[in-house]
Amino acid sequence: MSHATTTVDRPRGDVLIGAAAAAGFAPSILNTQPWRWRLEPGRLQLFAERSRQLTVTDPQGRQLMISCGAALHHARTALAAAGWTAHVTRLPDTRQPDLLATLTVADPIAATEVAGRLARAIPARHTDRRPVSDQPLPAASVDAIAAAARAHSRLHIFTPDQALALASAAGRAAAVQADDPRVRAELAHWTGTAAPPGAGLPAEVLPEHPAQTTVPGRDFGRGGTLPIGTGHDKTAVYALLFGDADEPANWLRTGEALSAAWLTATTLGVSVVPLSHVIEVLPARLTLRRLINGLGSPHLVLRLGVADPEHPGYVHTPRLAATPTTDSSAE
Repeated sequence: MSHATTTVDRPRGDVLIGAAAAAGFAPSILNTQPWRWRLEPGRLQLFAERSRQLTVTDPQGRQLMISCGAALHHARTALAAAGWTAHVTRLPDTRQPDLLATLTVADPIAATEVAGRLARAIPARHTDRRPVSDQPLPAASVDAIAAAARAHSRLHIFTPDQALALASAAGRAAAVQADDPRVRAELAHWTGTAAPPGAGLPAEVLPEHPAQTTVPGRDFGRGGTLPIGTGHDKTAVYALLFGDADEPANWLRTGEALSAAWLTATTLGVSVVPLSHVIEVLPARLTLRRLINGLGSPHLVLRLGVADPEHPGYVHTPRLAATPTTDSSAE
């Protein structure tokens, strides 16, 4: 049973600044963190930061929007844990295509134990690219993660046979990108010293060599320093986040679903790795669409599993400063 706690009476501006700071921990494609926040009286505005868009691998901005949707959900989660409801208006102004959402603080509420648990998962959440352990993932955990995602978007759990088709599509996508010098250059930028301080993927979070795995992950073009064991991801469960359409509004919702699923997984001790490269190459994306019988547009593949405990002390990715710009009349 959930236990309510008394809402702390804080100025709304402080609460919103705290929500923006929590959003800074959200997952994003190559840790680009392609968002920015603007604080106004009683509300936060979420903008896409196009200077951190992957123009080669994500020219449509699908993964950028998913990343921003995850940040939006992180902010909402932090507000709920602080004892506030929030109204969200998505894509509110056609004249400002980079204004993705407006989050307005409404009434104070009693913060629940569930809300607090999800908020505490925000700084703990991370991407562990090592193969998962041989311990099977409990069905109850898969069900809880799927339910969290489906509250915001659509999710499909691949059958074992479908996972083999996914593996083939992922391998082809990796090969296509490895042969593209523009993709290699973009990856080198975001996994090297050229990335903005506080963003990108340092060597410590990249596997020291390619893992033996059924579904191959992204080929970063170089090894990192993250030690990996001899596991093979045999117990991994693969899922697909998808939407009714392949449009910005759907991508934003998928990002919210990603955050909800990942925070829930973190509370359950489940490792999540997004496999976006399968979406970035059109033939692979079409394969995924066939696997769900054309019921929607594929947005992001997830690998789920119990993390390998062989190498504890995982290094988290760096973060940009999350202080929002402030309107002169803000609280």
